[in-house]
Amino acid sequence: MKRMKDYLDEANAIVPKATTEDAIAIHAKGDAVFIDVRDSNSLRDSGTIAGALHIPRGMVELSADPDTPFYKPELQKDAHLCLVCGGGVMAAMAGKTLKEMGYANVTNVGGIDAWKAAGGPTEDVE
Repeated sequence: MKRMKDYLDEANAIVPKATTEDAIAIHAKGDAVFIDVRDSNSLRDSGTIAGALHIPRGMVELSADPDTPFYKPELQKDAHLCLVCGGGVMAAMAGKTLKEMGYANVTNVGGIDAWKAAGGPTEDVE
């Protein structure tokens, strides 16, 4: 039987993880799409990365498929997609899904608390 750790190990094997400092530098360049995959309550409680799209983990497949009415046009196959969550687990899982859907340049930037602790730019979410 597969366990959560097995899924996480698979995701971590194919989705590169950036250090928080590297992720902040990527953000500063302004040529990547940052995506927060946490639920709305978490975003309201802690804010998110400045300019990040909010695509809850449960909506990733729908948001990334151009054939659904939920498709987010910011998700282009050649875009650099940087995923954040509470601690990096959901970002890794969502990243694996995006890779499987044909998105080649996907990075796990870890958790929002590390981002904030390192001084990464944030914004409040209403």
